[in-house]
Amino acid sequence: TRTGKSSNFTTGKVYESVIRKERRGEYLGGTVQVIPHITDEIKSRIKAGAKDADIVMVEIGGTVGDIESLPFMEAIRQMGVELGREHAMFMHLTLVPYIKTAGEVKTKPTQHSVKELRSIGIQPDLLLCRSEQLLTDEQRSKIALFTNVPAKAVISAIDLDNIYKIPKWLHDHGVDDIIAEHMHLDIKPTDLSDWQKVVDVMANPAFEVTVGMVGKYVELTESYKSLNESLSHAGVHNNARVKIRYIDSVVLESGNMSSLEGLDAILVPGGFGDRGIEGKIAAIKYARENKVPYLGICLGMQLAVIEFARNVAGLTDAHSSEFDANTTHPVIALITEWQDENGRIEKRNADSDMGGTMRLGGQTCQLLENSLARSAYGAESVVERHRHRYEFNNHYLQQLTDAGLVIGGKSNDGNLMEMVELPQKGQLAHPWFLGCQFHPEFTSTPRKGHALFTDYIKAALAHQTKTTEEVAEAIA
Repeated sequence: TRTGKSSNFTTGKVYESVIRKERRGEYLGGTVQVIPHITDEIKSRIKAGAKDADIVMVEIGGTVGDIESLPFMEAIRQMGVELGREHAMFMHLTLVPYIKTAGEVKTKPTQHSVKELRSIGIQPDLLLCRSEQLLTDEQRSKIALFTNVPAKAVISAIDLDNIYKIPKWLHDHGVDDIIAEHMHLDIKPTDLSDWQKVVDVMANPAFEVTVGMVGKYVELTESYKSLNESLSHAGVHNNARVKIRYIDSVVLESGNMSSLEGLDAILVPGGFGDRGIEGKIAAIKYARENKVPYLGICLGMQLAVIEFARNVAGLTDAHSSEFDANTTHPVIALITEWQDENGRIEKRNADSDMGGTMRLGGQTCQLLENSLARSAYGAESVVERHRHRYEFNNHYLQQLTDAGLVIGGKSNDGNLMEMVELPQKGQLAHPWFLGCQFHPEFTSTPRKGHALFTDYIKAALAHQTKTTEEVAEAIA
């Protein structure tokens, strides 16, 4: 089941909700305490996220014993009692370090972690022991003895070279059978053939493409984790390995474009702040002029509009009011009013708080006829997730479209421009140039991928001078 808003919550959300309830008088003036008020709120949020589901997996981050996670631990302890042990199963992920110099694994950290967990009233039913080396039966039996967990439920979860191999690894070691037995479930034999196809293509792809990701957080590539995985998923669906070349946008501001040479596609992701902005705009100009497939996400779309306005439409000082409040041509500006998915009118201004004032979450986008966007999605409308405060300034819509910019998608009410493109015919013709205000990477999955990324990587393959027929044959 696809996750939604209720599938994730933080300590801050829990405390905010409890404080609001107290202010409304729901606790009748009673003293607000961690138990029961905070723990009850945690339990109610877990149940809300479990609506209409047969089985729910609840992950609690952090380390056992940390003060931050104690209310969550207490909440699930209570749920175990309330639901009955046959309806609640506790799985604990622990580290079993391998000491290379001694050539042995150490089980003591796992023993102490479980001891700490049991001290707060939670007895694990299954242990996932993360280690570099496969645990022997003797080591697993030792852990079982000291943790009061059956030996068959002590699983050696070794480090794998591909995260998508993990489901099959756990299946091969009987994790699904242990869960089914504990919960008295009669389940059909598991079919992991789709997962295996993903792993096989990643291991032995027919093609390889290089995507240049131009950003300012490139030293910490995990900042783009969702994008990295989405590109990998798209590669699977094109029988290709996607290599990512991370390019610091600040470096491009010197005018040296050598790092962009040899790329099969260019991507500018979302971001905040004005550092490196001109470097990103330079990369977009390079992609436009050299016919390199381009995908701009959120800020990447906004900068594509700015680049087009400056270098094609003749608005040489065009900018976003986010970065230059005094620009003569704010082609990107603060959204002051929009309609959310529930029909409510949301209003903002420059004095609104930064937090909690964004256009946030799933929004419907209507894809225009004959657009690259509609061709990529194969649909007339899509729902994608947003997180932004600035948007295409409609005061420049006519001027920019007259200059050749194509609008590929609009908000459901038609007031906000959600996708921009370059035409595929004429003087400004480009094989694949698209910017989207939303974040498609949040809905990509390894088995299904995402239509936009899949089409983008297909265009990158075509850019390698391979014919469309060659690509289509290899993908099939």
